[in-house]
Amino acid sequence: MKKMQTSTRATAKTAKPVEKPVIAKSYAEAQGNGGETHQTAADGYPTLTTQQGIPVADDQNSLKIGARGPTLLEDFHFREKIFHFDHERIPERVVHARGYGAHGYFEVTDPLSDVTRADVFQRKGERTPAFVRFSTVAGSKGSADLARDVRGFAVKIYTKEGNWDLVGNNIPVFFIQDAIKFPDFVHSVKPEPDRDFPQAASAHDNFWDFISLTPESMHMIMWVMSDRAIPRSLRFMEGFGVHTFRFLDKKDKSTFVKFHWKPKLGMQSVVWNEAVKINGADPDFHRRDLWDAITTGNFPEWELGVQLFDQKFADKFAFDVLDPTKLIPEEILPVRIVGRLVLDRVVDNFFAETEQVAFCTQNVPPGIDFSNDPLLQGRNFSYLDTQIKRLGGPNFTHIPINAPKCPFAHLQQDGHMAMRNPVGRVNYEPNSWGVGPRENPAVGTRSFAEPVEGTKQRLRADSFADHYSQARQFFMSQTPGEQKHIADAIVFELSKVERADIRARVVSHLLNIDQDFAGTVADGLGLDLPKPAVAARPTDRKQPVSDALSIQKNPPGTFEGRKVGILATDGANAGLFASLTAALIKEGASFEVVAPKIAGVTLSDGKQVAAKQKIDGGPSVLYDAVAVLVSDEGATLLKMHGPTKDFLSDAFAHCKFIAYSTEAAPLLEAAGLSDKMDGGFVALAAKPDADAFVTACRALRFWDRELNTKMKGEDKPVKAKRKPA
Repeated sequence: MKKMQTSTRATAKTAKPVEKPVIAKSYAEAQGNGGETHQTAADGYPTLTTQQGIPVADDQNSLKIGARGPTLLEDFHFREKIFHFDHERIPERVVHARGYGAHGYFEVTDPLSDVTRADVFQRKGERTPAFVRFSTVAGSKGSADLARDVRGFAVKIYTKEGNWDLVGNNIPVFFIQDAIKFPDFVHSVKPEPDRDFPQAASAHDNFWDFISLTPESMHMIMWVMSDRAIPRSLRFMEGFGVHTFRFLDKKDKSTFVKFHWKPKLGMQSVVWNEAVKINGADPDFHRRDLWDAITTGNFPEWELGVQLFDQKFADKFAFDVLDPTKLIPEEILPVRIVGRLVLDRVVDNFFAETEQVAFCTQNVPPGIDFSNDPLLQGRNFSYLDTQIKRLGGPNFTHIPINAPKCPFAHLQQDGHMAMRNPVGRVNYEPNSWGVGPRENPAVGTRSFAEPVEGTKQRLRADSFADHYSQARQFFMSQTPGEQKHIADAIVFELSKVERADIRARVVSHLLNIDQDFAGTVADGLGLDLPKPAVAARPTDRKQPVSDALSIQKNPPGTFEGRKVGILATDGANAGLFASLTAALIKEGASFEVVAPKIAGVTLSDGKQVAAKQKIDGGPSVLYDAVAVLVSDEGATLLKMHGPTKDFLSDAFAHCKFIAYSTEAAPLLEAAGLSDKMDGGFVALAAKPDADAFVTACRALRFWDRELNTKMKGEDKPVKAKRKPA
């Protein structure tokens, strides 16, 4: 017993930094003490201190009476450490809780001095620091990346006139027209309150009950059930400001504006079966993709485009420009590209930056103003309120990620965690002391002097009443494959809804969009067609197709930024491997070797190649295309291996391009693909074949395979012949 009481100090060994002085300096600077540190410990690391700067002698053991006695209350280091740990979580966002951010810059390519006095748009080539946070809407912080959901696309630009927060989504419209319905919408899509599930999913009764009783949501439903809601990468999705804003020039002349972010590498999404499997293989797929792209120097980039129009256009347009459930097709009003957004630096600390960043739609510099969009008006109130709640008080702008990078001066004081307070006697304005900041009408922000009149009442404008025409336009603008995805998604979601009346009510709305579409969904559910829902405005079935609304109609024409999974074994042809990897690098794409063992493979010339993934943990869903380079012995080894067969069969089912060496034939046969080889397969026998494979991959997917491919247990949808009851 006495021997057991002998105190042994635990030692925690960690890898030493490569450049100790740099790390020590940055650590000290992070503490705000000018780069000075306590004397370094014996091993060269900076001395650990408490938050008060008191050096710590032992960080492994709490202070006790004897080796096995009770812990003493006077152990201030332990109390401070555990106290901070207990309080290191702040409330997660009610929506957009799961997010990922990065730093970068916004650069003007086409100045807008003709329509706005906003300083950020005045000088071509000028770069302004920016921070972007992408997010899902419905899930918690711990949910998976590939949930079917809207993606937040929030940009904070640190202009010379203060922070500009363009807080948008990857979809240009929204579920509701008035902010008073936002709590209802969010409550409906969140986990049902009695059972607290499903997580990060809209496939449940509450959501579809709300949707079926809210016809204004039908346009957004088309987008959310489309491939837009399951993007392949955050780098491959569009962003939108959603609302109509105003630009104001130096004379306060107003021009309406809608904002668009267009990805340089084009749009790309996954199919639903693929998304489900990605969530299982790597729930951090989008995070890892963005981190890897930036840290390897493949900086994501978007162009900023604007749709500019005046009151005359607004008055003539078929829909109300203040209605957030509507968009203006690009064919009617082209997008003018005026700048670019580049993300070139990952965060130093996720919590300090990505988690604590606070976006507010109200943050606009002089020269940018709001419209009367009722959803935008409500957001301007809500965002400030939620940041005060989440970050503990009104001083969240004292947090570095939220602080403006331009000079600022105000008289706000005190409150939780105040880092800056007025200096001296004066903390009010106006004052007689001749000090302190003053208002400046010449450069300060001014609102558009819009004449407003009317009675005070609660109502919805008649111009907001058409809920189906643009929903139909979106659906009809998709390719047949994309239309199939939308129908399949709705069938899947409604199959999780327990109440038959809710399912029928949703289909009744779909009948106002397209009868064949509604019939396909009804057949998929085994449902007789109901009567069409009563429409406040009849559907305009003459709305023209807008190709800009389709992903598949707008391929990027490049395979740049994509990734190929190369399934390889020992003895694989070294020449083919070299040709393939060289062709991918030349294209600007990347690759990962997937092997039977994580140690890698030895090619036919004796060269050893490291593996990134073991076949059991590197399914083809992680890649944009796949290649199979194996030896005869390797093929024999893998042809009965379940994960290998899944690797190939999933790549085929998900319409991916598949390159293969001659030796891979037994694997293709084992996966049931020998008699299914189509134009999406590329045989690799010589260097030109590698180039041909990369050229084919520029189409991203071999969509011709789509309508002929069924997942296991999936029935091919057919159009309903039944008429509405």
